[in-house]
Amino acid sequence: MGEKTNVIASSCSFEGVRPIMADLPYPPLQVKAKNQAYANLLSIDYCGSVSELSATTQYINNENRLSGERCPAARTILGIAMAEMMHLQKLGELICLLGGRVDFTAKYQNGHRMWTPEYLTMPESVSKMILADIEAEKDAVRQYQMHMGLIKDECVNAVLARIIRDEEYHIMLLQWMLKEL
Repeated sequence: MGEKTNVIASSCSFEGVRPIMADLPYPPLQVKAKNQAYANLLSIDYCGSVSELSATTQYINNENRLSGERCPAARTILGIAMAEMMHLQKLGELICLLGGRVDFTAKYQNGHRMWTPEYLTMPESVSKMILADIEAEKDAVRQYQMHMGLIKDECVNAVLARIIRDEEYHIMLLQWMLKEL
């Protein structure tokens, strides 16, 4: 006779979850010319402390921790994570078009730093988790705006401006989630 085993399964279904983003098209991924300085700036947005890699990782961690008891919130967080993954992909492609390399190293003026999970904020309470996500989104918007001021390529800046629209949408959604707790 076979042994009886206990199976623990998630009660939260993620079927049908889609990226949560502004309902606007993205501009074409193109650049005016190769520019290593611009690629370096985008590397910070790609995998620096305030970056799409950090956002994606933090949101996936939050979704995992919420899925057991707060399925609707977990589904929303996963949808935001999926949008952040799309931003990561678009930035990676722009970095390559600009002549840079995607190697999970943020290239700052004073040196390079490889991405680390130390960049993540993982509070235990749901409200603090969402507050940390809101602050991270606001930091991302400020950083993108600063980089747009330094980048003189309207093709790159058009993509960054479109990403900002998603980040602002995420802030609004997260603020609503916080009020609903």
